[in-house]
Amino acid sequence: MISIQTFRTMAMSFPQTTELPHFEKTSFRVNKKIFATLSEKDKIACLKFSEIDQSSFCAYDPAIIYPVPNKWGKQGWTFIVLAKIKKEMLLDALTTAYCEVAPKHLAQPFLDAREQL
Repeated sequence: MISIQTFRTMAMSFPQTTELPHFEKTSFRVNKKIFATLSEKDKIACLKFSEIDQSSFCAYDPAIIYPVPNKWGKQGWTFIVLAKIKKEMLLDALTTAYCEVAPKHLAQPFLDAREQL
């Protein structure tokens, strides 16, 4: 189980990330673009993926990671149940979402690190 504080710490670990309110949720942004939101009440995160990344992450376990069930889901927005996700998977998902919206100079070190694996 991932706590709210652990999620917040992980999301804020990426360069130039800011935390701001977003309606009844908390958003995590880079360069004013949202890569993740957090519903503390529901203990669910929502991350921005490409269509391919969304498909890959949702294949892991659709009870834990699944598309938002509307037009936002078709744009890559994906729910993650914090009570069920493993820390390593969440970090991979957050990194992917961050790289999806971050400027290239900020995302590139993370992309390079993945290629090294």
